[in-house]
Amino acid sequence: MKKMACTKGSKALLAVALAAVLAALGWALPPALAQQRPARISQALQHELEGAAGPVSFLVILSDQLALPAGSGDSLARRQALYRALTAHARRTQAGLHGWLEQQGVRYRAYYLVNMVEVKGDLALANALAARPEVARLARNPAVRGAAREPRWLQHSELAPHPGTATLPWGLTATHADAVWELGARGQGIVVAGQDTGVAWEHPALQRGYRGWNTATLTATHPYNWFDGWGRDPLYDTECPPDPQIPCDDNGHGTHTLATVAGDATSMGDTVLGMAPAARWIACRNMRDGVGTPASYTACFEFFLAPYPQGGDPLVEGRPELAPHVINNSWGCPPSEGCDLDSLRQVVETMRAAGIFVVASAGNAGPGCSSIDTPIGMHDAVTSVGAYDSNGRIAGFSSRGPVTADGSGRLKPDLSAPGVGVRSAVMQNSQPSVDVYLSGTSMAAPHVAGAVALLWSLAPQLIGQVEATELLLLSTAEPVAEAGCTGIAQSPNPVYGHGRLDALRLVQSAGTVEMVWLPLVVTP
Repeated sequence: MKKMACTKGSKALLAVALAAVLAALGWALPPALAQQRPARISQALQHELEGAAGPVSFLVILSDQLALPAGSGDSLARRQALYRALTAHARRTQAGLHGWLEQQGVRYRAYYLVNMVEVKGDLALANALAARPEVARLARNPAVRGAAREPRWLQHSELAPHPGTATLPWGLTATHADAVWELGARGQGIVVAGQDTGVAWEHPALQRGYRGWNTATLTATHPYNWFDGWGRDPLYDTECPPDPQIPCDDNGHGTHTLATVAGDATSMGDTVLGMAPAARWIACRNMRDGVGTPASYTACFEFFLAPYPQGGDPLVEGRPELAPHVINNSWGCPPSEGCDLDSLRQVVETMRAAGIFVVASAGNAGPGCSSIDTPIGMHDAVTSVGAYDSNGRIAGFSSRGPVTADGSGRLKPDLSAPGVGVRSAVMQNSQPSVDVYLSGTSMAAPHVAGAVALLWSLAPQLIGQVEATELLLLSTAEPVAEAGCTGIAQSPNPVYGHGRLDALRLVQSAGTVEMVWLPLVVTP
């Protein structure tokens, strides 16, 4: 009998076939053969699993990602179509995987913005999952420091002189938000959202703007208006109520940033704090004490696309008609800490296709060039924001472009906004305060989110027109010629982007844009 030669390629195919059989039986691939299978487990996850003393959380990303069809119509119709298509696709393609996980007694969380599930397990489980035919790859789901690290509490003596009035936060006058209010636009009719460390919803500067607050009956309805991506663990969430359906902020960062979007402290005898004080807001807790995961960030985006009650099934109970118009994201998920770049790119592309405007902080890794290297601020589908001070100078900590981490070389940030010594609201010693100053691109991004709310409030025909709105934002920004990172003084540039935010010029230019319904297509 002639002896058949076994090539390297045929060995690999044999390993995959054997792995599939073993996976069906609930067994792991032998280590010797595991080395010959395709690299479906990321190297970072492999190392984490090999050194772990217990179960590790990781993401199982399926091969069959929905290529969204072209579509048109208003933003609600697009959201509804997206939600139906994405959830139906996830239920169908994940069914076999769910059944297998349940047979093995493995708990999991299903997602649909990216067709994936989150599981906790060991290397044997990872090998078995990697061998399944519907699985494309396995990625880490590490806890990453999402909230900016460098901002700190500032005293009045540390602040540079502020232009404008003596009471309004300087960022509101520097961006001419107060002039927009005189035109009648204060954000009314627009719902803004913040995913962050949570929100102190009972703070007087925020309570009246909460969509879940009924000013007539003085009662709150939290389902569909608040979601906690972490739930509540009594060992860790000691600063939050036991019920995860009740909003909380265990850090202060989320309350501060959201109040810069929509805060109003006039009921406290103070002043307006936010760019769009008449906007309504909802929120999601994507970080526990400033630390998030790719899964928790994705969970909040799913809640915003189609809100559902805490503990409910996002694939069945979502209500796209309750989605916000604009989302502020003052956080980052660095690949250097294990964040999965591609899945979050897909998430924000889907949100853009749904007609929801996503604003993100550019990061606080400046002044080096190409320091914008962190999802989601690095992605093309979001409007990324750098920070400048009250004298109009870019902050030293503000991350710079161009983006090289993904090889794109794209210009980032898109524009810049006030981000040094920003006054806003927090709870201090369980008491509401509006006299806290923070610095960071985390503080800059909310100014842009609020400016979009002002624009859409005054020009509702632009609602859902993300591309046209972003073009207006960039074309009306105050240009700043800058040679940093290019060697040529020009605008736009990788330091300021297209320039400094100007809310007044933005809304004044609303009538000059030609309305075009863009096709509903994202990269799978």
